Amino acid sequence: MKTDKDKKPLQTKKILGRIGTIVFAIICALYMYPVVMVILNSLKVESAIQTSRAFEFPTAESFSGLENYGKAINSQGFLKSFGYSLFITASSVFLILLCCSMFAWYITRRKGIFSKIMYLLCAFSMVVPFQMVMFTLSQTADRLNIFGLRFNTPWTICFIYLGFGAGLAVFLFSGFIRSIPIEIEEAALIDGCNPLQVFFKVVFPILRPTMISVGILETMWVWNDYLLPTLVLDIKKYRTIPMLIQYFRGSYGKVEMGPMMASIVLTILPVILIYLLGQKHIIKGVMSGSVKG
Repeated sequence: MKTDKDKKPLQTKKILGRIGTIVFAIICALYMYPVVMVILNSLKVESAIQTSRAFEFPTAESFSGLENYGKAINSQGFLKSFGYSLFITASSVFLILLCCSMFAWYITRRKGIFSKIMYLLCAFSMVVPFQMVMFTLSQTADRLNIFGLRFNTPWTICFIYLGFGAGLAVFLFSGFIRSIPIEIEEAALIDGCNPLQVFFKVVFPILRPTMISVGILETMWVWNDYLLPTLVLDIKKYRTIPMLIQYFRGSYGKVEMGPMMASIVLTILPVILIYLLGQKHIIKGVMSGSVKG
């Protein structure tokens, strides 16, 4: 039978668990508050957003329905910017997944000083803030234009994203590859496969959990990124979704808060859906990618 001394630790754990639940619920509510406010204001008329009623729920007087969403889509080239963001995100994530998985496999299986140095450089790149290199990056991109390498278009900025996204991707891929028995690859080599066939037919399918998690994390980063496209792209010709929101203007140059809020909601919806659909893969991929060999 449990004594009073045994019951006290259990009661303490229950109390601490309830306190922790309340604290994290409050933190979650604080994080969700700005998102809820954006959604509510996207359904209001302009006059209600500009006044103190911005923090209230829509009423019969202030409710505008989907009018703001129609204005957001039909003005300011929203669909064009959406297409640019979609292409940049898809091409950048594709390059990151393909190149970084191959590079991680090479430096993991190829033992030597070069492999160790490259792995450490990729790990170190995750610690370096983008603000430290952004001016050097923009100057380098401008100088390369002289040689015909134009990185100020949506078709080429993906190579810059490849460089910045390689650190996290290589780190996670390398950790997962270390957990794969090398005997599987040796068996494929004995059967007559060359290194490329070993990677794409044996290693690549096994990398699926980490591939999904890295893809989702990189997608959220590239899709929401504002600073890099602003520094590199020609903003007069090409504007991604975050850039469009920043330069959102209505008639006579006035900022229309309703359509702007609607465009923000339309921007965050794809990322939220992708994250909700793949959150379990993110956890699996990060946990498997953190294995030390």
